[in-house]
Amino acid sequence: MAEWRVLCLSGSLRRRSGNTSLLLAARQLAPNTLALDMYDGLAQLPLFNPDDEVDPLPASVQALRAAVGSSDALLIACPEYAHGIPGAFKNLLDWLVGSLEFPGKPVLLLNTSARSHHASAALREVLQTMSARLLDSSCVTIPLPGVGCEVESILANDSFCKGLRDALNALCRALLRE
Repeated sequence: MAEWRVLCLSGSLRRRSGNTSLLLAARQLAPNTLALDMYDGLAQLPLFNPDDEVDPLPASVQALRAAVGSSDALLIACPEYAHGIPGAFKNLLDWLVGSLEFPGKPVLLLNTSARSHHASAALREVLQTMSARLLDSSCVTIPLPGVGCEVESILANDSFCKGLRDALNALCRALLRE
């Protein structure tokens, strides 16, 4: 039985996303103390408008906030697009800025490209502004070979699996210290 619930957020809308595949692989490699749940509502979120941040919130936003609220930590894998955070994922974060569920939430970041650092830096800045508890020592880069990397190919690579297991174990240690 899992002790902690971890919500996995992919910053990509691609059907064959390496970021999503990495999170799905992490779910298979997670120790039994972690239950990794995939969030799949990114494409359903309306564009953020502060005027719409009133009760009742759109159903998709309520579902996002409920998923964040019921999790003990977040695991994020977000690609870089034009040296920044993809718009759809920034929109998701904007819907969480005013939420009561997000502040103080432990966050582990996964990066799928050794060349990608602009989005990672921007993501860290946004998450710190939102009062996330970034687990910097456990953030990891798993350099996937590119677009369309499947879960099976990640699980077949010992180096990728070791990196994911190390990151997930670091997340467990951080949750134990809470």
